[in-house]
Amino acid sequence: MDLGLKDKVILITGGTKGIGGAISKAVARENAIPVFIGRGEASGNKMLETLKASGKKARFIQANLNEEGESKRIVEEVLQVFGKIDALVNNAGANDSIGLEAGNPKKFANSVFNNLNHYYEMAHYCLPALKESKGNILNISSKVALVGQGGTSGYAASKGAQLALTREWAAELLPYNIRVNAILPAEVMTPLYKSWLDSFDDPEQKLKNITQNIPLEQRMTSDTEIADLAAFIISEKSGHTTAQWFSPDGGYVHLDRSLT
Repeated sequence: MDLGLKDKVILITGGTKGIGGAISKAVARENAIPVFIGRGEASGNKMLETLKASGKKARFIQANLNEEGESKRIVEEVLQVFGKIDALVNNAGANDSIGLEAGNPKKFANSVFNNLNHYYEMAHYCLPALKESKGNILNISSKVALVGQGGTSGYAASKGAQLALTREWAAELLPYNIRVNAILPAEVMTPLYKSWLDSFDDPEQKLKNITQNIPLEQRMTSDTEIADLAAFIISEKSGHTTAQWFSPDGGYVHLDRSLT
């Protein structure tokens, strides 16, 4: 299916690896122009080389989104180079284990800031361009926003806020025909997820304990499955979809495990 994304400029924060990297590749396959933002120069340049080697247009912007002024700088650079922005994918963040017991108010506030504020900043600075293009925003949240995890209060609060902002922005931006949606990944094998698994004495057993509770096929969701859904949501093929939360998780959150 041609999603009609050819030459659309798509900003993807945290877009050099993991779920964000998969989204960058997915929109590139649709001949869009992914502009991926990340902290790591090596991973960003590797992604850029990979896409350009396959004949795709792309751009990498190295930035720490938690530093003041970076979101504005990024948007200004994109508009200077491409003259437009067709979609924003807010994705960057980290499950940083700042819990209620193993944490403190200052660490909690920092965690919320680091995982949430740049979602607002990027949307704010992209908004004039999105008005012109009648583009859309896709927020990558997490199943933690709905079911909790334990030991990660800052991350959970941020992810819940991202869902609230998805519907708040969808309501506010209706007059401009700007759609806003969210995806809630659950168990997806990313570099960060693998690092978490490796922190256990028996990573393979831990993974087995997780996958046996995923109703559909008892397997992890692939980053490609998340990315393909993201590409569809931001495309014109999903042109009448806004204020929605999507859970591509094999039924992990919403189905009764006993059914399997």
